[in-house]
Amino acid sequence: MSIKPDKWIRRMAIEGKMIEPFEPTLVRSINGHKAVSFGTSSYGYDVRCADEFKIFTNINSTIVDPKDFDPRSFVDVKGPQCIIPPNSFALARTVEYFRVPRDVLVVCLGKSTYARCGIIVNVTPLEPEWEGHVTLEFSNTTPLPARIYANEGVAQMLFFGADEPCETSYRDRGGKYQGQTGVTLPKA
Repeated sequence: MSIKPDKWIRRMAIEGKMIEPFEPTLVRSINGHKAVSFGTSSYGYDVRCADEFKIFTNINSTIVDPKDFDPRSFVDVKGPQCIIPPNSFALARTVEYFRVPRDVLVVCLGKSTYARCGIIVNVTPLEPEWEGHVTLEFSNTTPLPARIYANEGVAQMLFFGADEPCETSYRDRGGKYQGQTGVTLPKA
């Protein structure tokens, strides 16, 4: 990049509508209360978690199969926080909607605040020309229940710009997760 990364992110988010809603600064409090930070950082963008969650449960004792996933394996929760059972996981989505440019790859990493509590965030890369709300997976690696906060920072997106656009984008391939708007379960 020939311009500073934080300025590039601001320009792409505002002019290119790459991130909506977009927070141009790093926010550390909401209405005077301490929050896990979100918004534009030095080299990336810290996304927020929306208030809709799918908590994994083994109540139906089914096999987890990515080709034939049983949606009854999750309990839906909507609210300002989510409690993930010990050694389990939950799915959520970002507040932000992304439109990735054809010459950009986005990689998501967990925030240290959650990692230091044994909560791991997993997201696959956002490929060139992918768009939608990002489905997030939170693994609680601890033997205790763990809390995730809605509308606060949960992960950081890092943007890698290419010298030229890719030959075949996610949109060109007709990717199965293109345009997702809610917490999206596995698709075969």
